[in-house]
Amino acid sequence: MNERNILVVAHAHREDTVAAAMRVIEALRDAGARPVLAAEDHIELTAVDPRFAEVATVGADIDVNGLELAIVLGGDGTILRAAELVRDSGAPVLGINMGHVGFLAEIERDDMDDAVRRVIDRDYQVEERLALSVRVKDAAGEVVYDTWALNEATVEKASRERMVEVVVEIDGRPLTSYGCDGMVVSTPTGSTAYNFSAGGPVIWPGVEAIAVVPLSAHALFARPLVVSPQASVAIEMLESTSGTGILWCDGRRSHELPPGARVVVRRSSRPVRLARLHPIPFTDRLVRKFQLPVAGWRGGGR
Repeated sequence: MNERNILVVAHAHREDTVAAAMRVIEALRDAGARPVLAAEDHIELTAVDPRFAEVATVGADIDVNGLELAIVLGGDGTILRAAELVRDSGAPVLGINMGHVGFLAEIERDDMDDAVRRVIDRDYQVEERLALSVRVKDAAGEVVYDTWALNEATVEKASRERMVEVVVEIDGRPLTSYGCDGMVVSTPTGSTAYNFSAGGPVIWPGVEAIAVVPLSAHALFARPLVVSPQASVAIEMLESTSGTGILWCDGRRSHELPPGARVVVRRSSRPVRLARLHPIPFTDRLVRKFQLPVAGWRGGGR
């Protein structure tokens, strides 16, 4: 029988996270599975606790395609990093919240032992989240950068004092141009992240759509847009712009955008897979994360 390889993703910046990572690793071993660490985590965790030195690493010991699932200890940022690590394998990601405010972690750390047991029993559901394919083309139309995003692709000004001049295109047709601090193209998953801060709509995860939100745009038609998941969204850096821009995807991957560059965003053919143990209504997540007032609600009907 093939050994089951479970990736454990945790950073070494907090004592409780380090302790939790070792606890998960020991529980996986006790259950007959093989815990695996990313190379970067392996170095950092081993520096804090030498026991991590014995854990296998992705790449050196285990191919990423041999991973069954990733258990992530942390907030949304750590889960985004885990999604990047397993992108080529299709392994689902299970987030355990370590006290951070976020939307992607599925359970709280108090349920950690139960989570490991259910992972071993394969007692979980997999939820597929729309992801974005992101390409950058130069002024000659050649693709110079190709990446993806789970939350959002953001075109931002690279210089603090200068706006960028952009034209927005939807499905091959120009929509409008303006000077702005940037543009956010978001998935429903990312609608509570940068999109939310920029004044974009909160989109329930079950809705398939893409949001396009300008950042501090100087124009009358500077409103958030919600387009079809099949739409192609392009943002062109006008040749006349006085400033350069920068593309950020999930705040993790970046590429410089000179005048004439074109960023094309569309739905990725490969979704991100999230493992779910206790599916919670998204409304309840919003209430909890934003501490929304619901006193006086009586319910009882639809």
